[in-house]
Amino acid sequence: MALINKIREKSGIAVAVIAVALLLFIVGGDFFSQQSGGLLGGSNNKVGEIGGTDIDYQQFVKLVDTQRQQFELSSGRSTTEQELQQIRTQVWESLIQDYAYAPEYDALGIEVSPEELREMIQGTNNMHQYVRQQFTDPNTGQFNDAQHREFINAAANKTLTPEQQLLWNNFKTNLIQIRKNEKFQNLIGKTEFVSKIEAKKEYKIQNDKIDASYLYVPFYSINDTTVKVSDKMVSDYYSNHKNEYQGYDSRSFDYVVYQVVPAAEDSAALRDEINLLARGLAAAENPQAYANANSDERIPNSLSPNQLTPEVKSLLDNSIVGATVGPVKDGNNYSIYKYEGTERDSVQTARASHILIRADATAPDSVKAAARVKAQDILNQIKNGANFESLAQINGSDGTAQNGGDLGYFSNNGQMVKPFEDAIFGFRGTGLIPNLVTTDFGYHIIKVTDAPSNLRYKVAGITKVLSASEATQNEAYQKAEELRANVSNLEQLQAAIQKDPSLVLLSADRVNPAATNFNTIQNGREVVLWAFNENVKPGDVTDHVFVIDNNYIIAVLKSATDQEDPKASDFKDQIEFKVKNELKADIILKKLKAEGDLETIAKNYGAGALVESVSDINFQTGMLNSAGVDPIALGRAFGQKQGNRSKPFVGENGVYIMETTKKVLAPEIADYTPYKDQVIQRKGAFMAGSLADQAIRENADIIDRRAKMF
Repeated sequence: MALINKIREKSGIAVAVIAVALLLFIVGGDFFSQQSGGLLGGSNNKVGEIGGTDIDYQQFVKLVDTQRQQFELSSGRSTTEQELQQIRTQVWESLIQDYAYAPEYDALGIEVSPEELREMIQGTNNMHQYVRQQFTDPNTGQFNDAQHREFINAAANKTLTPEQQLLWNNFKTNLIQIRKNEKFQNLIGKTEFVSKIEAKKEYKIQNDKIDASYLYVPFYSINDTTVKVSDKMVSDYYSNHKNEYQGYDSRSFDYVVYQVVPAAEDSAALRDEINLLARGLAAAENPQAYANANSDERIPNSLSPNQLTPEVKSLLDNSIVGATVGPVKDGNNYSIYKYEGTERDSVQTARASHILIRADATAPDSVKAAARVKAQDILNQIKNGANFESLAQINGSDGTAQNGGDLGYFSNNGQMVKPFEDAIFGFRGTGLIPNLVTTDFGYHIIKVTDAPSNLRYKVAGITKVLSASEATQNEAYQKAEELRANVSNLEQLQAAIQKDPSLVLLSADRVNPAATNFNTIQNGREVVLWAFNENVKPGDVTDHVFVIDNNYIIAVLKSATDQEDPKASDFKDQIEFKVKNELKADIILKKLKAEGDLETIAKNYGAGALVESVSDINFQTGMLNSAGVDPIALGRAFGQKQGNRSKPFVGENGVYIMETTKKVLAPEIADYTPYKDQVIQRKGAFMAGSLADQAIRENADIIDRRAKMF
């Protein structure tokens, strides 16, 4: 069926669409019953907890595996690791729907009747957008009514294959849950209300204006070395402000990397192999077959200039048919080519450089005129002998500037905008195009560096990748394993590294449970999972060498934070910053004598005290010059009467004395509706729904330990 083909192409409606809207996989609540035989009972190994229901590890894995198999059935391929992680997330979200949201839907009487579902799938007026889009041609945007009817009839007559039926049943289940959520969001959205008092407040913070003069002593004027923050201060501050800090799971560890790189012997072996292959390629009766059989990476037998490096193109241009050229190095790839002549293509390829003086199509005429004058001046300089590449680096306004304007090779197949393409492929030979070329991006000075040509090179190519041999890998692994076996804590690891200057101790700090990478290490999930293992404690060294790509890694856990048991040390950096500012405020307040005018007070205080003024500012966007945005200081300025001066007080950025020199209150107006609309707009159309979602999840007391297990 056509729909099933679409489902397969898009990895299934249940894989593509639902994930964006709400969830991917819906699993029935009865399936997870804690009664005898239910999937979520009987195990102490828990992935988490939702609404008082424990989510068992083994059974969660089974659910994920079921959905993985379904994904592979619908997509016709195996899942990647990233897709598997997404499936875990989607299964988890479906459980949250079952145990957190479903009770709320039931309590509100939110249902989807069979008649409503039928209308969502078949209705002419109320067909759901997700159904409609599956039968809509992505190229024309036209809904295919005949295709839709054909599929619905096949489903009704039970002529779908088991695979198709499985996908269709999942889709309908998902659609029901999405509709329930839509009803819930619409219902909550109706509760959004902005009172006249709120609208009036919005009006006032935008339109009340003040002038103010103030003395400002920034915290940064006190050197950090003059204040000392003890661990007790950090602990005391945290005890008094616990509600301001949210616990989090993280791990910090030090690690050593033995990077596996090819040894000199590996390079020599590859060189000998390349030389042997070159002789074989030269003598082969069927060079293409020989190349395909011996190449690590297949090279097409017909290449356009933009598929060749400048070095390879130069070698071929200077060779005779039948010659073997190379090896050519490109990173760790070494390639040889047997030149088999040329052929003509239907498209042309050229290479060019340009200098773009930007003036977008929407720019004012004055901007365009100035850009054209500048571009013409640069073109004239080049005509008189100036260096194109140097002027490109100085004047170019796109990413090619740093490369002297070089665009590389490209074809006349729409890769470039039409005026640009026409100018280059209409030019004969190489050199500077004598006139400016105008596009929607601005004005271009263009130099053709390789003339347009439809020539393609026929080659038989072999690429061999230089990699570490098994012996080299084993040697590096043995060194890593020897280090790991001889250390049992961080101090011993540090001592061992000091004895070996080739090793560096690296740090990964506050790595989160879901991390797959840390620092420059990609695909480091195995190390992260080790760090979050409940049996691994700070000070522990890895019990084996981690093999990650071309790296052998030994790690030692330094510290851990626990979301369920936060401590002051988890927030030490943030708290130290706060406490330092409190200590600095005390120093400033003791020194600051509020006697005389602001200039006199600043002079008596000495270095660090600034006297500034602002005029005609409102509360919403008010800035205090050097102090920037400081709500506390702004609040004091707007809160006191005109002509009043405050006592010294502590703001967010420093210590202030604030004088409100002028205050203009906005007059009452008859209609505050525009300001009511602004409040609604600022909150967002889905503010109430978002808050409701947050409340439901918080009420469910969700404990999620997936990241520590997968």
